Amino acid sequence: MLSFEEKLAIADSFAELQRKDVSMGRVNYHYDQSAFDKKTVVYHLHPNGNGFVYAGELPEYAGDADDKGFVNIRDFGAEELRSIIAGSIRSLSGSGADAAAPPTSQIWQNAKRQKLELKFEEEDGMWYVFSGLNLDAAFESYEEAREYLEEEGFSRQEA
Repeated sequence: MLSFEEKLAIADSFAELQRKDVSMGRVNYHYDQSAFDKKTVVYHLHPNGNGFVYAGELPEYAGDADDKGFVNIRDFGAEELRSIIAGSIRSLSGSGADAAAPPTSQIWQNAKRQKLELKFEEEDGMWYVFSGLNLDAAFESYEEAREYLEEEGFSRQEA
């Protein structure tokens, strides 16, 4: 189980969310650009590790959501938490576009200052890792590619 601080760090990593401190040390995160009345993405994240994420429009969480559409994230791992928050933002964007999707090209660098490029190819829906012009690896999802790069000691470089 992730700590309260780890969950806060993950939620804080979504620039489109605004943090709102509420009672008893709990924290909410709002998506103010929501196309709907619903703006709360993370609800009552508590120092004891409990909290909820809005997943009312995400079919993969239909059986886990309460009557207001929130899913308890107490036992979520980092990747699952990132995924549900991104899905929640996407579902509230109303544009049909993947508002929380990663960019289609990223540069990753390790401590030795070696760089790799992560690219998404629309034609086959795959994520490719390149070292210069050489293909290093291929993945079916961004999450798999990101995990691989992090395990290899690389971190994403901000543009």
